[in-house]
Amino acid sequence: MDPGLEDMLRGAENLLFIGIGNVLKSDDGVGVEISNHLLDRGKIRSLTVEVSIENYIGKINSMAPERIVLVDCMDIGSSPGSYRLMSLENVEDQTFNTHNISLGRFGEFIPFPTYILGIQPQTLEFGDRLSPTVQHTADKLIQLINQITE
Repeated sequence: MDPGLEDMLRGAENLLFIGIGNVLKSDDGVGVEISNHLLDRGKIRSLTVEVSIENYIGKINSMAPERIVLVDCMDIGSSPGSYRLMSLENVEDQTFNTHNISLGRFGEFIPFPTYILGIQPQTLEFGDRLSPTVQHTADKLIQLINQITE
């Protein structure tokens, strides 16, 4: 478990998880899988945007979260199913794998501290299921987030 993620969850008062990804490209849908299974509670909320985060900028701003965590499949240079929590400021500006807006551009429209929970894919081939390895990571993260924030 990433100690930064656990610390963020324990200290959360108004945290918004945003699930990003293409559910038809196997592991690219992991962000959507996670956000769809998070329980909205006083401390955390989730929003699933799939591949069109730019269409939700107004809604995200109106939700006024204390912090945002973008949950997405990302090449973090690690083994499949590994994950890393990173500040948006510390992530190289690149266009999301299957998305239309770059990380840097997204940050220009959102005035809240933003982090990325990047999950290493095993496959990005056409398919509507996560690989077993990435599904296992998604299940662990869903359980962890729901458990700590109850």
